[in-house]
Amino acid sequence: MGLREPAPGAFFLPVGPLSSWSGSRADGRDDFAGSRMPTQKKIVILGAGGRDFHNFNTVYRGDAAVRVVAFTATQIPNIENRRYPAVLAGPLYPEGIPIRPESELPAIMAEHGPVDVVFAYSDVSHEYVMHKASWAMALGGNFVLLGPAATAIPSRIPVVAVCAVRTGAGKSQTSRRVVEILTERGLKVVVVRHPMPYGELERQGVQRFATFDDLARADCTIEEREEYEPHLERGSIVFAGVDYGAILAEVEKEADVLLWDGGNNDFPFYKADLQIVVADPHRPGHEQRYHPGETNFRMADVIVINKETTADYA
Repeated sequence: MGLREPAPGAFFLPVGPLSSWSGSRADGRDDFAGSRMPTQKKIVILGAGGRDFHNFNTVYRGDAAVRVVAFTATQIPNIENRRYPAVLAGPLYPEGIPIRPESELPAIMAEHGPVDVVFAYSDVSHEYVMHKASWAMALGGNFVLLGPAATAIPSRIPVVAVCAVRTGAGKSQTSRRVVEILTERGLKVVVVRHPMPYGELERQGVQRFATFDDLARADCTIEEREEYEPHLERGSIVFAGVDYGAILAEVEKEADVLLWDGGNNDFPFYKADLQIVVADPHRPGHEQRYHPGETNFRMADVIVINKETTADYA
Protein backbone atom coordinates (compact mmCIF):
# COMPACT_ATOMS: atom_id res chain seq x y z
CA MET A 1 0.00 0.00 0.00
CA GLY A 2 1.40 3.39 -0.97
CA LEU A 3 1.53 6.41 1.28
CA ARG A 4 -1.43 8.74 1.02
CA GLU A 5 -0.80 12.20 -0.32
CA PRO A 6 -1.45 14.93 2.26
CA ALA A 7 -4.72 16.75 1.91
CA PRO A 8 -4.50 20.36 0.69
CA GLY A 9 -3.72 22.69 3.56
CA ALA A 10 -2.70 19.82 5.85
CA PHE A 11 -0.46 20.76 8.77
CA PHE A 12 2.44 18.54 9.82
CA LEU A 13 4.88 18.79 12.72
CA PRO A 14 8.36 17.88 11.50
CA VAL A 15 10.50 15.45 13.48
CA GLY A 16 13.13 17.48 15.29
CA PRO A 17 13.41 20.38 17.70
CA LEU A 18 10.85 23.15 17.52
CA SER A 19 13.65 25.69 17.28
CA SER A 20 14.36 24.50 13.73
CA TRP A 21 10.75 24.88 12.64
CA SER A 22 9.17 28.07 11.38
CA GLY A 23 5.73 27.26 12.77
CA SER A 24 4.10 28.20 9.45
CA ARG A 25 1.09 26.41 8.05
CA ALA A 26 0.65 25.36 4.45
CA ASP A 27 -2.04 28.03 4.13
CA GLY A 28 0.48 30.72 5.05
CA ARG A 29 -0.83 31.45 8.55
CA ASP A 30 1.53 31.41 11.53
CA ASP A 31 0.19 29.24 14.34
CA PHE A 32 2.57 30.80 16.87
CA ALA A 33 1.87 34.42 15.89
CA GLY A 34 1.42 36.50 19.01
CA SER A 35 2.32 33.60 21.30
CA ARG A 36 5.98 32.85 20.66
CA MET A 37 8.13 31.83 23.59
CA PRO A 38 10.03 34.78 25.05
CA THR A 39 13.78 34.79 24.73
CA GLN A 40 14.09 34.73 28.52
CA LYS A 41 12.26 31.85 30.20
CA LYS A 42 10.34 32.83 33.33
CA ILE A 43 10.43 30.68 36.45
CA VAL A 44 8.39 30.49 39.65
CA ILE A 45 9.80 28.28 42.42
CA LEU A 46 7.31 26.74 44.85
CA GLY A 47 9.08 26.23 48.15
CA ALA A 48 9.20 26.38 51.91
CA GLY A 49 12.37 28.30 52.68
CA GLY A 50 15.00 25.63 52.01
CA ARG A 51 15.19 23.44 48.91
CA ASP A 52 13.73 26.30 46.85
CA PHE A 53 16.66 28.62 47.56
CA HIS A 54 19.17 25.83 46.93
CA ASN A 55 17.61 24.99 43.56
CA PHE A 56 17.81 28.64 42.60
CA ASN A 57 21.43 28.97 43.72
CA THR A 58 22.62 25.87 41.89
CA VAL A 59 20.55 25.94 38.70
CA TYR A 60 19.21 29.43 37.97
CA ARG A 61 21.23 32.12 39.77
CA GLY A 62 23.87 32.61 37.09
CA ASP A 63 21.73 31.80 34.05
CA ALA A 64 20.88 34.94 32.10
CA ALA A 65 18.58 32.92 29.81
CA VAL A 66 16.02 32.54 32.60
CA ARG A 67 14.30 34.93 34.98
CA VAL A 68 13.03 33.73 38.35
CA VAL A 69 10.12 36.09 38.90
CA ALA A 70 9.11 34.81 42.34
CA PHE A 71 9.47 32.24 45.05
CA THR A 72 6.31 31.09 46.76
CA ALA A 73 6.14 29.88 50.35
CA THR A 74 4.08 27.31 52.24
CA GLN A 75 4.40 24.85 55.17
CA ILE A 76 6.38 27.26 57.42
CA PRO A 77 4.58 30.25 59.04
CA ASN A 78 5.73 33.82 58.38
CA ILE A 79 8.29 33.13 55.66
CA GLU A 80 6.33 34.78 52.85
CA ASN A 81 5.99 38.46 51.94
CA ARG A 82 9.72 39.12 52.10
CA ARG A 83 12.50 39.02 49.50
CA TYR A 84 15.34 36.71 48.65
CA PRO A 85 18.04 39.36 49.02
CA ALA A 86 20.24 40.64 46.23
CA VAL A 87 23.39 39.69 48.14
CA LEU A 88 22.32 36.04 47.80
CA ALA A 89 20.44 36.27 44.49
CA GLY A 90 23.47 37.57 42.59
CA PRO A 91 24.15 40.34 40.07
CA LEU A 92 21.30 39.31 37.74
CA TYR A 93 18.84 40.21 40.53
CA PRO A 94 19.92 43.59 41.95
CA GLU A 95 16.55 44.03 43.66
CA GLY A 96 16.34 40.47 44.94
CA ILE A 97 13.38 38.16 44.30
CA PRO A 98 9.94 38.44 45.95
CA ILE A 99 8.70 35.59 48.15
CA ARG A 100 4.92 35.39 47.94
CA PRO A 101 2.31 33.05 49.41
CA GLU A 102 1.78 29.95 47.30
CA SER A 103 -1.91 30.82 47.05
CA GLU A 104 -0.91 33.77 44.85
CA LEU A 105 0.43 31.55 42.05
CA PRO A 106 -2.55 32.35 39.75
CA ALA A 107 -1.92 36.08 40.18
CA ILE A 108 1.81 35.65 39.57
CA MET A 109 1.17 33.73 36.37
CA ALA A 110 -1.44 36.24 35.22
CA GLU A 111 1.12 38.98 35.73
CA HIS A 112 4.08 37.29 34.05
CA GLY A 113 2.51 35.01 31.47
CA PRO A 114 3.67 31.43 30.79
CA VAL A 115 6.21 30.24 33.35
CA ASP A 116 7.94 27.06 34.42
CA VAL A 117 6.66 26.17 37.89
CA VAL A 118 9.44 24.42 39.81
CA PHE A 119 8.27 22.34 42.76
CA ALA A 120 10.85 22.51 45.56
CA TYR A 121 9.67 21.29 48.94
CA SER A 122 9.39 17.96 50.69
CA ASP A 123 7.47 15.47 52.81
CA VAL A 124 4.32 15.53 50.72
CA SER A 125 2.47 12.67 49.07
CA HIS A 126 2.88 11.85 45.41
CA GLU A 127 -0.79 12.69 44.98
CA TYR A 128 -0.18 16.14 46.50
CA VAL A 129 2.66 16.80 44.04
CA MET A 130 0.52 15.89 41.06
CA HIS A 131 -2.31 18.13 42.26
CA LYS A 132 0.22 20.98 42.23
CA ALA A 133 1.31 19.90 38.76
CA SER A 134 -2.27 19.90 37.51
CA TRP A 135 -2.84 23.34 39.05
CA ALA A 136 0.27 24.79 37.41
CA MET A 137 -0.52 23.29 34.01
CA ALA A 138 -4.15 24.40 34.13
CA LEU A 139 -2.86 27.94 34.70
CA GLY A 140 -0.79 27.67 31.52
CA GLY A 141 2.59 26.74 32.94
CA ASN A 142 4.97 23.83 32.77
CA PHE A 143 5.68 21.77 35.89
CA VAL A 144 9.30 21.00 36.77
CA LEU A 145 11.03 18.74 39.30
CA LEU A 146 14.79 19.16 39.70
CA GLY A 147 16.64 16.08 40.86
CA PRO A 148 19.98 15.33 42.51
CA ALA A 149 21.87 15.28 39.21
CA ALA A 150 21.02 18.96 38.71
CA THR A 151 21.29 20.20 42.29
CA ALA A 152 23.75 18.06 44.31
CA ILE A 153 27.10 19.88 44.59
CA PRO A 154 30.24 17.70 44.37
CA SER A 155 32.78 17.95 47.19
CA ARG A 156 36.54 17.51 47.38
CA ILE A 157 36.15 15.61 50.66
CA PRO A 158 34.06 12.50 51.38
CA VAL A 159 30.37 13.10 52.04
CA VAL A 160 28.17 10.85 54.15
CA ALA A 161 24.50 11.81 53.85
CA VAL A 162 21.77 10.85 56.30
CA CYS A 163 18.28 11.21 54.82
CA ALA A 164 14.87 9.61 55.34
CA VAL A 165 11.75 8.39 53.61
CA ARG A 166 9.59 10.59 55.89
CA THR A 167 10.24 13.35 58.37
CA GLY A 168 10.42 12.09 61.94
CA ALA A 169 11.96 8.75 60.98
CA GLY A 170 15.05 9.33 63.14
CA LYS A 171 17.68 11.07 61.02
CA SER A 172 19.10 13.14 63.87
CA GLN A 173 19.97 10.19 66.10
CA THR A 174 21.42 8.35 63.12
CA SER A 175 23.52 11.36 62.13
CA ARG A 176 24.96 11.66 65.63
CA ARG A 177 25.86 7.98 65.70
CA VAL A 178 27.61 8.22 62.33
CA VAL A 179 29.61 11.20 63.59
CA GLU A 180 30.64 9.18 66.67
CA ILE A 181 31.81 6.24 64.55
CA LEU A 182 33.87 8.41 62.21
CA THR A 183 35.33 10.47 65.05
CA GLU A 184 36.42 7.29 66.85
CA ARG A 185 38.44 6.50 63.72
CA GLY A 186 40.37 9.73 64.07
CA LEU A 187 38.52 11.72 61.41
CA LYS A 188 37.37 15.30 61.84
CA VAL A 189 33.71 15.37 60.91
CA VAL A 190 31.84 18.60 60.24
CA VAL A 191 28.05 18.49 60.18
CA VAL A 192 26.12 20.43 57.55
CA ARG A 193 22.44 20.77 58.37
CA HIS A 194 19.59 21.12 55.91
CA PRO A 195 18.49 24.79 55.92
CA MET A 196 16.04 26.39 58.31
CA PRO A 197 16.32 30.04 57.17
CA TYR A 198 13.60 31.63 59.25
CA GLY A 199 15.39 34.85 60.17
CA GLU A 200 17.10 37.59 58.16
CA LEU A 201 18.33 35.88 55.02
CA GLU A 202 21.06 38.49 54.47
CA ARG A 203 22.76 37.27 57.66
CA GLN A 204 22.32 33.58 56.96
CA GLY A 205 24.30 32.91 53.80
CA VAL A 206 26.92 30.89 55.69
CA GLN A 207 26.48 30.04 59.38
CA ARG A 208 29.09 28.24 61.50
CA PHE A 209 28.24 27.06 65.00
CA ALA A 210 30.90 25.77 67.39
CA THR A 211 29.47 26.93 70.74
CA PHE A 212 26.13 27.74 72.33
CA ASP A 213 27.12 31.41 72.23
CA ASP A 214 27.20 31.14 68.43
CA LEU A 215 23.56 30.04 68.50
CA ALA A 216 22.63 33.02 70.66
CA ARG A 217 24.45 35.48 68.40
CA ALA A 218 22.58 34.08 65.40
CA ASP A 219 19.20 34.36 67.16
CA CYS A 220 18.51 30.71 66.41
CA THR A 221 14.94 29.53 66.80
CA ILE A 222 13.90 26.72 69.13
CA GLU A 223 13.63 24.39 66.15
CA GLU A 224 17.16 25.24 65.03
CA ARG A 225 18.52 24.76 68.54
CA GLU A 226 16.86 21.35 68.78
CA GLU A 227 18.85 20.27 65.73
CA TYR A 228 22.17 22.00 66.43
CA GLU A 229 22.62 21.66 70.21
CA PRO A 230 23.02 17.85 70.37
CA HIS A 231 25.89 18.08 67.87
CA LEU A 232 27.55 20.94 69.77
CA GLU A 233 27.24 19.03 73.05
CA ARG A 234 29.30 16.26 71.45
CA GLY A 235 31.98 18.67 70.23
CA SER A 236 30.92 18.76 66.58
CA ILE A 237 30.95 21.88 64.44
CA VAL A 238 27.72 22.58 62.56
CA PHE A 239 27.27 24.60 59.39
CA ALA A 240 23.94 25.74 57.97
CA GLY A 241 22.53 28.72 56.10
CA VAL A 242 21.29 29.51 52.62
CA ASP A 243 24.21 29.33 50.16
CA TYR A 244 25.40 25.74 50.28
CA GLY A 245 28.10 26.25 47.68
CA ALA A 246 29.72 28.88 49.89
CA ILE A 247 29.14 26.68 52.94
CA LEU A 248 30.93 23.78 51.24
CA ALA A 249 33.97 25.95 50.50
CA GLU A 250 34.29 26.71 54.22
CA VAL A 251 33.70 23.13 55.35
CA GLU A 252 36.37 21.79 53.01
CA LYS A 253 38.94 24.00 54.77
CA GLU A 254 38.57 22.21 58.11
CA ALA A 255 36.93 18.79 57.71
CA ASP A 256 38.09 15.31 56.77
CA VAL A 257 34.49 14.19 56.24
CA LEU A 258 31.26 16.13 55.66
CA LEU A 259 28.18 14.69 57.34
CA TRP A 260 24.98 15.84 55.66
CA ASP A 261 22.22 15.97 58.29
CA GLY A 262 19.10 16.02 56.13
CA GLY A 263 15.80 17.73 56.71
CA ASN A 264 12.31 16.29 56.26
CA ASN A 265 12.64 13.58 53.59
CA ASP A 266 14.62 15.73 51.17
CA PHE A 267 17.58 14.38 49.22
CA PRO A 268 21.09 15.75 49.88
CA PHE A 269 22.38 19.11 48.67
CA TYR A 270 25.79 17.49 48.14
CA LYS A 271 26.82 14.50 46.06
CA ALA A 272 27.12 11.72 48.62
CA ASP A 273 29.78 9.03 48.68
CA LEU A 274 27.60 7.10 51.11
CA GLN A 275 23.87 7.74 51.44
CA ILE A 276 22.15 6.37 54.53
CA VAL A 277 18.35 6.47 54.42
CA VAL A 278 16.24 6.00 57.54
CA ALA A 279 12.90 4.19 57.23
CA ASP A 280 10.09 4.18 59.79
CA PRO A 281 8.32 0.88 60.58
CA HIS A 282 5.35 2.80 61.97
CA ARG A 283 4.64 4.06 58.45
CA PRO A 284 5.19 1.07 56.17
CA GLY A 285 4.76 1.78 52.49
CA HIS A 286 5.42 5.51 52.85
CA GLU A 287 8.81 4.99 51.20
CA GLN A 288 6.86 4.51 47.97
CA ARG A 289 4.16 7.13 48.46
CA TYR A 290 5.92 10.33 49.55
CA HIS A 291 8.04 12.88 47.72
CA PRO A 292 10.98 13.00 47.61
CA GLY A 293 11.41 10.19 50.12
CA GLU A 294 11.03 7.58 47.40
CA THR A 295 13.96 9.18 45.59
CA ASN A 296 16.06 8.73 48.73
CA PHE A 297 14.83 5.16 49.09
CA ARG A 298 15.88 4.31 45.55
CA MET A 299 19.26 6.09 45.90
CA ALA A 300 20.16 4.53 49.26
CA ASP A 301 23.43 2.72 49.82
CA VAL A 302 22.23 1.74 53.31
CA ILE A 303 18.67 1.61 54.66
CA VAL A 304 18.33 1.88 58.43
CA ILE A 305 15.04 0.70 59.92
CA ASN A 306 14.66 2.82 63.03
CA LYS A 307 12.31 2.27 66.02
CA GLU A 308 12.30 -1.47 65.31
CA THR A 309 11.74 -2.30 68.99
CA THR A 310 8.52 -0.27 69.07
CA ALA A 311 6.86 -1.48 65.88
CA ASP A 312 3.89 -3.83 65.76
CA TYR A 313 4.96 -6.98 63.93
CA ALA A 314 1.45 -8.42 63.77
